Amino acid sequence: MIAPPQEPPSAAVHRTKAMVFMLFAVCAMNFADRAVFSALAQTIKADLRLSDLELGLLQGLVFALLYALVGLPIGLLAERHSRKRIVAAATAIWSAATLATGLATNFLQLAASRLIVGMGEAGFTPCAASMVGDVAPRDKRASTMSLVLLGTPVGIFAGATIAGLIAASWGWRAAFVAFSIPGLIIAALFLLIVEEPHRGMTDNTAAPESAPPIGTFLATVAGNRSLVWVIAGGSLAGFGMTSISQFLAVFLARAHGLGVREAAATFGSVSGISIALGLLVGSFGTDYLSRRDPRWPAWGAAIGLVCAPPIYLAAFHAGSLSVSIALLLLAGSFLLMFFGPTAGMIQNLLPPRMRASGVALYTLLYTLIGSGLGPVFVGGMSDLFAARAYGTSYTIDCPHGLAPAGALAERAASCAAASASGIQMALSLAVLSLFVAGACFLLAAPGLKRSA
Repeated sequence: MIAPPQEPPSAAVHRTKAMVFMLFAVCAMNFADRAVFSALAQTIKADLRLSDLELGLLQGLVFALLYALVGLPIGLLAERHSRKRIVAAATAIWSAATLATGLATNFLQLAASRLIVGMGEAGFTPCAASMVGDVAPRDKRASTMSLVLLGTPVGIFAGATIAGLIAASWGWRAAFVAFSIPGLIIAALFLLIVEEPHRGMTDNTAAPESAPPIGTFLATVAGNRSLVWVIAGGSLAGFGMTSISQFLAVFLARAHGLGVREAAATFGSVSGISIALGLLVGSFGTDYLSRRDPRWPAWGAAIGLVCAPPIYLAAFHAGSLSVSIALLLLAGSFLLMFFGPTAGMIQNLLPPRMRASGVALYTLLYTLIGSGLGPVFVGGMSDLFAARAYGTSYTIDCPHGLAPAGALAERAASCAAASASGIQMALSLAVLSLFVAGACFLLAAPGLKRSA
C-alpha cells in the first residue's frame, strides 16, 4: 500500500472545494436535462400523439436500460482509472444526446436518444460518490455528498422553469437544444479544473494499489446484511420518487388545468424546494445525530419515507391547487430525507476501493426498480384507471387520452376528466411503495452500529 502524499492543508481544502463545486455543477446539468423532458412531457405527448404508457417508457425503462446496464461496469472502471475523465466524458455524451432528443420526430427516435442520455448519466453518480468518499471523513460524507446533490433541486428548478419559458415561445424542441450546450462546456471545464483525489485520503488506512476483482466485491456486499437492506430501501424509495417526479408536471396540467409554462414552473419549484429541504435536513441532520448513535442515518431515512405517503395521497386528491402545492412540498421534503444518508451509508459500509462499485450497484438497482419500472407502472396504471373512469369506449373516444381534433366540447371535457382521474389514482398507488422502503432502512439500522 502507498500512503497519499502530504500537502499543505490550505491547498487540500481549496482542491476539495473546487471538486465539490464542479461535481455540483455537473449534477445540476444532469438533472436539468432530465427535468426538461418531465416538464414538457404533456406537450411532447400531444405533439407526437403518445400514450401515457409510451411516456412512462421514455421517462422510465427506455431511459433506465443503458443507465443500468453500463452503471456497474463504469463503477468497476472508476476503481481502476481516472474518475474525473469518466465524469467529463459522461457529461459530454448525455449533453449530445439531449440535443438529439430535440431533433426526434417519433417515439423510436425519442427512445434512441433517451437510451444514450441514460448511458451518459450513468457515469456520474458512482464517480462522484467515490471522489467525495476520498476527501470527506466518515461523519461528514453524507453532508458533503448532499452539497453535490444540491445540484439536483437547482437543476430541476432551472431545467423545468427555463424549459417551460422556451417551449412556450419557440416550442419544446428548442428547449432540448438550449440545454445541450451548457453541458458540453461544463464537461470541458471539469476536465481542466478538477484534480483526481488520492484514494482513501480520509480513512485510517491507505487504499490498496489495485481494486479487488468483481467476485470479491459481490461477496463483500452479499455478506453485509446492513448494506443489502440499505440498497434495497434506496431502490424501493427510488420507485416512489421517480414515479412522482416524472409525472408531477403531467398531474398538475391535468388535475389543475395548468398550461405548459405554469405546469413546468410549478413542477420545478415544488421539486427544487422539496429536494433541497429533504437533502439538507436528511444529510446534515443524520450526520450530526450519527455522532451520538450511528444508526441515525437509517432511522432518519425511514422516518421520512413513512411520513411522506399519507401527505402525498392528500396532495393528489386536494381540490385546491394551492393546498395541493403546499402538501406536495411537505411530502417531497420528507421523501428526500433518504437520499443523502443512503449514499453516505454505502460509502461507510465499504472500503475505499469498493465505493464506486457499491454506489454503481445501488444505482443499477435504483435505476431498474425506480427509474425503470416506476414511470412505466404509473403510465400503464394511468391508462387503465382513465379507461375505467370513462367507460369501455375510452380508447375510441379518447385515443392516447386526448379527444380528437374537432370533438364536441362535452367529449373533450369527459376525456380530460378521465385522464386526470387516471394519473391521480396511479400516483396514489405508486407512493405506497415508500412504506416498504422505510421498513428496509429500519432493518439496516442495527448493522450500522456494529460497523461503526
